[in-house]
Amino acid sequence: MIGYVTLGTADLEKSSAFYDALLGTIGAKRFMEEAGYFIAWAKSPEEPSIAVSIPFNKEPATVGNGTMVAVYLETPEQVKDFYNKALELGGTCEGKPGFRPEGAEFGFYGAYFRDLDGNKLNGFCMVQGANK
Repeated sequence: MIGYVTLGTADLEKSSAFYDALLGTIGAKRFMEEAGYFIAWAKSPEEPSIAVSIPFNKEPATVGNGTMVAVYLETPEQVKDFYNKALELGGTCEGKPGFRPEGAEFGFYGAYFRDLDGNKLNGFCMVQGANK
């Protein structure tokens, strides 16, 4: 399974403020850091983490076409809150909260956004039962 995901950034300070605030809403905190290079967040060091980094090769950070990081949450309310926090912090909408496929009443519930560098993320949960 996935141990961690690293996203490139052009501005470590701005990106770290975004992720401190966003990932803090789900109990993740910084657990690894190298000044001027990268920062990683996790709920605990034994769980998967998300990191932002200035690219190792010192070339400009770019967004991977088709690349997305999905953050597992427990309820549709958490998904909505996570998405709304991302937008509040300057992220942009890539798909409002809702069941997928659109119109479904159970199963996959997700919301999609881009961070300040244009990296695509989503918050999702699996729901059993009817959409209320």
